[in-house]
Amino acid sequence: MAPQHRRVRARTMAVGAAAFVVSAALAAGPAAGAVRADASRPALPGPTEPAARAVPTPAVPVPTVPTPEIPDIPEFPFPDLPDFPEVPVLHPPASGPPSVPPRNDAVPAFGAFLASDERGVARMEEFSRWLGGAELRVGHTYLPGNRWSDIEGDIAFLESWARWRNADADRMLVLNVPMQERNEEGVSDEDVRKLLRRGAAGEFDHHFRALAERLVDLKVPDTVVVLGWEMNGVTYTHRCGPDPQAWKKYWNRIVRTMRAVPGQQFKFDFTPSRGRDAVPWTECYPGDDTVDIVGMDSYDQPSGMSFDEQVREPYGLQAHVDFAKKHGKPISYPEWGLFRNGDNPEYMRRMLDWMERHRPLYNTVTDYCPHGVWQCDDNPESSRVYKSVLNGRTHDADPGTPAPTEPAGELPPDNCSPLDLGRWVEHWLGGKLCVRFDWWSRSR
Repeated sequence: MAPQHRRVRARTMAVGAAAFVVSAALAAGPAAGAVRADASRPALPGPTEPAARAVPTPAVPVPTVPTPEIPDIPEFPFPDLPDFPEVPVLHPPASGPPSVPPRNDAVPAFGAFLASDERGVARMEEFSRWLGGAELRVGHTYLPGNRWSDIEGDIAFLESWARWRNADADRMLVLNVPMQERNEEGVSDEDVRKLLRRGAAGEFDHHFRALAERLVDLKVPDTVVVLGWEMNGVTYTHRCGPDPQAWKKYWNRIVRTMRAVPGQQFKFDFTPSRGRDAVPWTECYPGDDTVDIVGMDSYDQPSGMSFDEQVREPYGLQAHVDFAKKHGKPISYPEWGLFRNGDNPEYMRRMLDWMERHRPLYNTVTDYCPHGVWQCDDNPESSRVYKSVLNGRTHDADPGTPAPTEPAGELPPDNCSPLDLGRWVEHWLGGKLCVRFDWWSRSR
């Protein structure tokens, strides 16, 4: 898919002028002509087929920038250039050296769910570019639960995800695995109870053995398996509520069956949805021997619930952290994002801060409407917060080589075009250069 570029009719004229201003700004100091501005996010179609993102404009060479010819600009006011920058510096960086990106052991692994199939793999690179080259260590996909062959991994797109995972030793593949076929077909509680008991008796073991062998053959034996997720709700055929005891026995059989396959190194993630839902998720916990990670799917819901309430509610965020600590397990957030409260930058800011403080093994934002920040244009303010926090994050920073990070700040004015000059240059300038589209009209 061809990159989509958002262009403004006057940009051709403005960029030529901006090149001259860069030289002037470098000579004049950080305040000259600099404006803090996030790079504009290209317009996106809906979550089904989002377009590829444009690659950021290459940085202007530093320290000197040759002055290009300025065609077709009437009465260009070269003598008055010292008076040209009329825009003040917004949110200049704090005094002192640039901040240092956290090292490998300090940055929680993160990624996004972008699509289950090959499109999700392709979008990982695009999402990284949108985040200023941030290192996405986590790829997240789901096995369909329509029939048993799906759950056995007889899905071509697993090969694409395996190649993505194996391209970098530091990457992590997270795979949601249903425990039953017909997983979203509204099976009755009575039928679910019967299926759970059949599973607990070992009737379905061979399906999960086939899945484990498939993952080992694809050379992704260390996959994180999110098995029977959101079991405390009412949506899935693998729900726990109709018979928690049978559910736990069934989970244990699946884990032991998959662990018996030679070469496996799987990690099993027990992931309820936040809150009580249909049953308390603690009643479904199958035991420390078969659980490696205690996860939680946590969306901004229900309507009107504040983030503090999401933390304090029974079986909420704090209960999740406390439960995992008591059982000696790391935590994770395989699914999280916006929902019932719309574009909520406060939720986004607080959830990112929560994960920064509690250090989950990994997190993956659900990136489609209404939850997402990149493939969903409905959440521009939350998108800005997400990007400002994670922009440029890497896991291999050397403290001896500091690199500036982009602080959150005001969005640029509507009639102003930010220039991407590179992070070092922008640190020296005190921000991005933002050239107004209508500068020439004011000079007349």
